[in-house]
Amino acid sequence: MKPIPTLVIALSLAASSAFAQSVEITRHPERPGMIGSADWFTGTAYVSPVFGPEMNDVSAGEVTFLPGAHSAWHTHPAGQMLVVTHGTGWTQERGQEKQVIRAGDVVWCPPGVEHWHGATDTTSMTHYAIQASVDGSAVTWGEHVTEEEYGD
Repeated sequence: MKPIPTLVIALSLAASSAFAQSVEITRHPERPGMIGSADWFTGTAYVSPVFGPEMNDVSAGEVTFLPGAHSAWHTHPAGQMLVVTHGTGWTQERGQEKQVIRAGDVVWCPPGVEHWHGATDTTSMTHYAIQASVDGSAVTWGEHVTEEEYGD
């Protein structure tokens, strides 16, 4: 058996350490949120980033809707996953019936499907919204949900 040259061992160790990664923790106070823009939300929605598009252009935000708060109609070019973590809310696909969503539910909104989501008129709701960007965009906003659409 031939001895392994020291240079080969050193290069192997250097190569493996070049690809080594460490666990990174981002503390909640390091990810400040903000009240959602009135351009995109009706009522009070607090949007807090969870992670940005550094993960293969995928981003996530934690959104808390106070009673009566909801998003405007919108689409996502790569779709969107909603993970409801607290409360009860509603979501609706354009042309379909409004659906109740509760803590523990996971909602898949396919690419290009127009929809909205938010709290009911009497309860708050929090969800994680996870979506990927396509050509630098993760969402296309439309018009606000009307009172009739929200209240039906």
